[in-house]
Amino acid sequence: MLILGIESSCDETAAAVVADGERILSNVVASQVLTHEKYGGVVPELASREHLRKINLVVGEALARAQIRLEAVDGLAVTEGPGLIGSLLVGLVYGKALALSLGKPLVGVNHLEGHIHAVLLENKRARAVGTTAEEAKLPAVTLVVSGGHTSLFRVEAEDHDDRTTFRYQPLGRTRDDAAGEAFDKVAKLLALGYPGGPVIDQLSSFGDPKAVDFGRIKMKGNPFDFSFSGLKTAVLYRVRGTNLAAEAEARRAWRKTVSGRVTAEELRAHCSPATLDLVASFQRAVVVDLVARSMAAAENAGVATILVSGGVACNSLLRARFNEAARAHAMGVFFPSLELSTDNAAMIAAAGYYKLAAGERAGIPLTGHASFPLGS
Repeated sequence: MLILGIESSCDETAAAVVADGERILSNVVASQVLTHEKYGGVVPELASREHLRKINLVVGEALARAQIRLEAVDGLAVTEGPGLIGSLLVGLVYGKALALSLGKPLVGVNHLEGHIHAVLLENKRARAVGTTAEEAKLPAVTLVVSGGHTSLFRVEAEDHDDRTTFRYQPLGRTRDDAAGEAFDKVAKLLALGYPGGPVIDQLSSFGDPKAVDFGRIKMKGNPFDFSFSGLKTAVLYRVRGTNLAAEAEARRAWRKTVSGRVTAEELRAHCSPATLDLVASFQRAVVVDLVARSMAAAENAGVATILVSGGVACNSLLRARFNEAARAHAMGVFFPSLELSTDNAAMIAAAGYYKLAAGERAGIPLTGHASFPLGS
C-alpha cells in the first residue's frame, strides 16, 4: 500500500511516499528557516504563505523521487493538528482536493502520533537492511519533545488478523514552554540565532555544563509534567544588567552585518567563556530533566522501552544521556534518524498507513485543530 503523506503543521512543507508503513520511497522537506530567522521565531502568517508557495512543488518532488505517478497512490494521510491553524489548512485543503480528484481514501493524522511513528519507522528501516538493530518493542513510554511539544505517552499496539491498532495514554505534558521553545528563547535572548536548539547544542561543547547550577526543576502534582519557563527566566536574570547583556547586544549588532548563515565557529569567536558556560549549563539542566522524568515514567508504567522523537531529539547531549540512563536501568531507548526527528511527512504517511489499513476514512468535514490532544 503506497501512502502519500503531507505535513504542514508549522514551518516545514513536507511530502513523502511510504510503502506499507515501513519503507520510505521518498521524503521531501522544504524548510522555512531563512524566512523566520530574522524574527527569532516562526511568524504564522509568513509560514502559511510559504506553504502555499511550496506545497505543489514539494508533493511533485516526492512523487518524482518515489518514481511513481500520482494515480499509483493508494491513500493519503495529512496532518490534522496540533499546529498553526493557517499552516495546517494549507496541507489539509490540498490533501482533500487530491483525494477527491483521485477517488482515493484520506485520513487525518495527529502530529504527535506521527512523531511516535517516526521512531517505529526508523527501527523497521534499520532492521530491514540487515543491521543488528534491536526491535523497539511495545508497550513503551514515548517522549515527544520539540519546539511546540514536550509530552509523555504510554504506547500500546494490538495486532489483529489484517491490521494493527495503536493506543496512546497521556502521562505528562509541559505546563508552559516546550523544551525546544525554551532553547529558541534563550538563543534569542543571547543573540545566538534561530533555531536555538542546534546552535546551543554546538556551542555547549565549548562550555562547562556545571559552571551554573540551575538546580532540579520541581513540579507539584503530576511528577511527569514538565515546565521550562522558570529555567528560561533564570537565564534571563543571569544576563540582565550584566556584561553578558552587553555582549549579547554586540553580538546582535555583529550578526546584522553578516550576510548568509553564521557558522558555529564564527559565532563561538563572538562568545565569551561565560556565555559558553551559561548555554552549556542551560542545556544540561533541560536534558537532565527530560531524561529523569522519562525514565521515571517508564519505570512507573512498567515498560522496558523508551521512544524519543521530535526536533529536540536531535540534541547530542540528550541522546548520550538517554543511552547512559537506559543502560543503567536495563531499558531499550530508540531515536529516529536526524532526518526523521524533525517535522517530516514520512512519519505522517507511516501513521496514516495503519489508520487506512484499519478502515478509517476522513471526508470533506476534516479540518485543522490548533490544539489536538492525543489519546485519552
